[in-house]
Amino acid sequence: MAALAMKRASFFDSLKTVLFGLIGVRRKSDHEAARVRPHHLIILAILLVVAFILTLRTIIGIVTS
Repeated sequence: MAALAMKRASFFDSLKTVLFGLIGVRRKSDHEAARVRPHHLIILAILLVVAFILTLRTIIGIVTS
């Protein structure tokens, strides 16, 4: 019984997964090998989307002022 023990993804692995998902590039092998927790992905995705929206609002505010 030589089962391979796969470790859980670190915070950086989860962040990398979300960032690659936001821009739409990710290898299939990376997707299949991911051992991230779903609630970590959801929280990171929400935070990154909010940061993106705030960045766009700030840029638009600077340009239109």
